[in-house]
Amino acid sequence: MKTETASVAVRTPAPKSGRAWKITLILIPLVTAAFLFWLWRFQVNALSHRPLPSYGNVPSFELVNQDAQPFGSEQLSGKIWIADFIFTSCPGPCPIISTRMSELQKPLAKSDVHLVSFSVDPEKDTPEVLRAYADKLRKEPLRWDFLTGPLEAIASLSHHGFKLAIAVEEEPGTGPVHSTRFVLVDRRGTIRGYYDALAPDGVTKLLADTNHLLREQPTEHRP
Repeated sequence: MKTETASVAVRTPAPKSGRAWKITLILIPLVTAAFLFWLWRFQVNALSHRPLPSYGNVPSFELVNQDAQPFGSEQLSGKIWIADFIFTSCPGPCPIISTRMSELQKPLAKSDVHLVSFSVDPEKDTPEVLRAYADKLRKEPLRWDFLTGPLEAIASLSHHGFKLAIAVEEEPGTGPVHSTRFVLVDRRGTIRGYYDALAPDGVTKLLADTNHLLREQPTEHRP
């Protein structure tokens, strides 16, 4: 007589190590991002206590913004502001400069700091062109203006006012030659710092000094 032996399939539970490895893979980039953000904030806070020099005052000016409205020293009076020089058809560093300028919007959202971009190619950068360019970058339209006007006025403002290099003549295939630096201006219209927009730590140093100015020159509350 043959005895039949019943075979019972035993399901082996999936090893926990595989699940733990997946969780680890998810957590690593999150922890890394949090650490880098903390490190960035630490660097900003550490730098924000250094004294700021003075580089002279920005002369009075009036140009036209992306809405074809007059905009200049009068509109910036009493404000801390950050300036750069770009042009919308730039095949070189301008997209990087504008992107990094746009990165300032979030950390400065609760302040009254104004952003100002001067076009060094005003013949092509009409208010309409600047408006289309601005719409791609601005999160708070009232906090960032793009300015155009007579080339002579902009070139003089860059060279004599901000003490930045600029070449009116265009280089073949590149367009106007201009500075790639951000300029920090205080509430009295005094230049307090220059920052290489293309440097890895350019935005970090600019934010640190801007925070320093916000403490040094707090907003005046008017009735």
